[in-house]
Amino acid sequence: MSKKINGCVPVGDTEMYYVSFGNGPKKLIVLPGLSDGLATVKGKALILSAPYRRFKDYTVYMFSRKNRMPEGYSIRQMAADQAEALKALGITKTSVLGVSQGGMISQYLAIDHPELVEKLILAVTAPNANSIAKACVSSWIGSSQKGDHVGLMVDTAEKMYSQGYLKKNRKFFPLIARFTKPASYERFLRNAEAILAFDARDELSAISCPTLILAGDDDNTVGNDAPHVLKERIKDSRMYIYPGYGHGIFEECPDFYERVLDFLENG
Repeated sequence: MSKKINGCVPVGDTEMYYVSFGNGPKKLIVLPGLSDGLATVKGKALILSAPYRRFKDYTVYMFSRKNRMPEGYSIRQMAADQAEALKALGITKTSVLGVSQGGMISQYLAIDHPELVEKLILAVTAPNANSIAKACVSSWIGSSQKGDHVGLMVDTAEKMYSQGYLKKNRKFFPLIARFTKPASYERFLRNAEAILAFDARDELSAISCPTLILAGDDDNTVGNDAPHVLKERIKDSRMYIYPGYGHGIFEECPDFYERVLDFLENG
């Protein structure tokens, strides 16, 4: 996967950063979670390409949300802007991997723009802002409004990782947080507030493409019921639950990307 691009595509009156890696004939779009509200993918093609080295037949694109987000910007509007960005880049049919909030956007992308989505992978995400997700996001909004970046990052990590990972790495979280504080929390708040208003449950039956749902059985960010609701409401979807893991399966589980690739090739 030698070819790596740090790009920017116009979307409405603003633009959207993306990175791409590989030059395979197949396409995979990756939409990250709420962390995109703190730091975009701009200039990070080399770093972000590492998990996708096995995706030799693919060109992988990872997108941030657009740079200027209006007040009240919704998950559905994010999906519409994502569709516009794909079309601007000449991407007319692609597989989509949506992680956490990116999975919420991916749901609406598949519902509203089925012509674009060939296969769908929904990782550690939910079909609505359930009580667990609302409690987490509301707490993070409160921390950001107070400028408590250490508190925000520590609580995010505590809600994300398995107990084994936390025992090994908990002491490093405050130190890492001191080097990652954004100049402004406006972008984070727009993303977070969109999650609180999200509910796609009644429209999930419109998703007709092959769908894989990946989750942990100890998810303290979106809860453990969320993947089962997705499985129940998306016809013929497949699901795999990682025992003993939570919201960080895409970082912690060594076979996560192998499962994604197997589904894309054989699912």
